[in-house]
Amino acid sequence: MIAFVSGPVAALAPTTAVIEVGGIGMAVQCTPHTLAGLRVGKEARLATSLVVREDSLTLYGFADDDERQVFELLQTASGVGPRLAQAMLATHSPDALRLAVSTGDEKALTAVSGIGKKGAQKLLLELKDRLGEPVGAHIGQQGAGAPASGWRDQLQAALIGLGYASREADEAVNAVAPQAEAAVAEGAAPPVPQLLRAALQTLNRAR
Repeated sequence: MIAFVSGPVAALAPTTAVIEVGGIGMAVQCTPHTLAGLRVGKEARLATSLVVREDSLTLYGFADDDERQVFELLQTASGVGPRLAQAMLATHSPDALRLAVSTGDEKALTAVSGIGKKGAQKLLLELKDRLGEPVGAHIGQQGAGAPASGWRDQLQAALIGLGYASREADEAVNAVAPQAEAAVAEGAAPPVPQLLRAALQTLNRAR
């Protein structure tokens, strides 16, 4: 298992970071929250989890070991693969997920793209004794517990990390604001991954 990768950031894409390790570029799948903390040319250290399939080897990267551990624990639930586990961590911090599971917060799980009402109920039952209690750090840093405007900071940081100017990032964030506000009005967390894709489409049309 590759426990972590460390080295300069060679490239950034909407869902991937390339970290140079010993002259080799390692493509690592990351959430927008993790990508937002990276800059091309700067040193980075990402905790990683290698997912092996018959036809692929995919490396997933995380800001810290706790996030990786939760990623792997989520996949012990039936029906949860690496992509859904990553989507859950893109929407909620590890502690926000622990809090949601420990309190039976069905709405927090249905805020994740790909999880419906029945799926959320099943996950709450399966994960109840696996994730543990919130440890206190980063509760609400992202996801449902975050301030309504928290998505703006995450999205802007991710766009700037991808090489866009602050002005372009501001315009793209404003363009997708109605989508985020609609989610908040329904009591859900703004879906940062979907908002990032929409923002990038806006920027591409503007060029």
